[in-house]
Amino acid sequence: MEEKNLDKVLGKKDILALAFGAMIGWGWVILAGTWILQAGSLGAMAAFALGGIMIVFVGLVYAELTSAMPESGGAYVFSRRALGKNASFICTWALILGYVGVVSFEACALPSVVEYLFPNFLKGHMYTVAGFDVYASWVGVGVIASIIITIINYRGTKDAAFLQKILTVIIAVAGIALMISAPISGNASNAQPLFKDGFKGILAVTIVTPFMYIGFDVIPQTAAEINMPFQKIGKILILSIVMAVTFYVLVIFAVSFLMTEDQMSSSVLATADAMKIGFGNSDLAAKILIIAGLSGIISSWNAFLMGGSRAMYALAQAKMLPAFLGKVHPKYKTPSNAILLIGMCSVIAPLFGKSMMGWLVNAGSFGIVTAYAMVCISFVVLRKKEPEMERPYKIKNHKFVGYMAVILSIAMLLLYIPGMIYAEWIIVGAWVVLGMVFFFSAKKKYSNLETNEK
Repeated sequence: MEEKNLDKVLGKKDILALAFGAMIGWGWVILAGTWILQAGSLGAMAAFALGGIMIVFVGLVYAELTSAMPESGGAYVFSRRALGKNASFICTWALILGYVGVVSFEACALPSVVEYLFPNFLKGHMYTVAGFDVYASWVGVGVIASIIITIINYRGTKDAAFLQKILTVIIAVAGIALMISAPISGNASNAQPLFKDGFKGILAVTIVTPFMYIGFDVIPQTAAEINMPFQKIGKILILSIVMAVTFYVLVIFAVSFLMTEDQMSSSVLATADAMKIGFGNSDLAAKILIIAGLSGIISSWNAFLMGGSRAMYALAQAKMLPAFLGKVHPKYKTPSNAILLIGMCSVIAPLFGKSMMGWLVNAGSFGIVTAYAMVCISFVVLRKKEPEMERPYKIKNHKFVGYMAVILSIAMLLLYIPGMIYAEWIIVGAWVVLGMVFFFSAKKKYSNLETNEK
């Protein structure tokens, strides 16, 4: 692989912002109230803590493997070394499905937020998709934002990382302000009921946590561009997960302290309304929090575009995708064609309106968790097959951690399957077919080239 073509420009703050910003998207703004209503205040916090424990095990696996094999592609590199070429393609192609799904989702989420802020901005009715009226102004916001973020990533990793740091700071400042206001302006009696529907309520919220925590795995995808000691990469990956778990739990705490159950039930954006209450019914405070939510959309979008393009680049370099996806821009030193392809998906997504958002998220989550399971299996295999491999970040009790990571990642996968609908399985099936076409056409092409050279 041509790792020498990618610039090592990412430092400690860059990759921490990349991972944390990817995990903290828009969900904490629109869904915190729903989580509390489903499980109660303590029940929702317990659900995110439990989900965090699952992700920490998977994260520990990623941390060791990333420090041992700091190459662009992450999951591809790990699974190929442990499980072979064919398995590595399945793992990485599943991961790319998740990344493209998130990028496309965010392209639709952004105009949805603008619609909330400016209800009269919908102009130029075009058509209706699955009951959703698609307007030219709605599509325009998503398309223009897609083009801008794609250009930023195309022009250089450092530019994308700089944007990520700014967005992460905005999210953190607004989130901390909300958390501080809760014990000052809130009331412990608002947090009742502490638990709702017992274990069933906690489980209902726990199921959504894997998707909320997706994002730390963009660090391995960009490992070849990280300029710091390998041992520290693993530590920062784990730190980003701990920060995300803490953030979600404290946001739930703040919203439950500041709002009653009735207020949450009637609120469209419970977290923004909680911020408003926390600062003396200030509309400005609510808008600041919504801006932080917008920053979360863009930070996730930016991070997954970076991660997905590097995964495509890795497969193309391995001759498992068309060669043009493995090209590095001579000036900007980015996998430019892979960035453009994913960017194109984000440009197209708003044309389908909101109807595709849920389908893409669930299908994408299925792909990402499939990749998690295969990476965890790769960890167990490599510990047995290559015990002497240099591991700058070496986790303790590797057998316990490895097997728990495998069990928990498969459990995550099984949680998704019953809830997936027909349309989502069509997306997964279409992605599988597309992957097979790419894989076998690339295999045939390169086999013919090798034969001709002989």
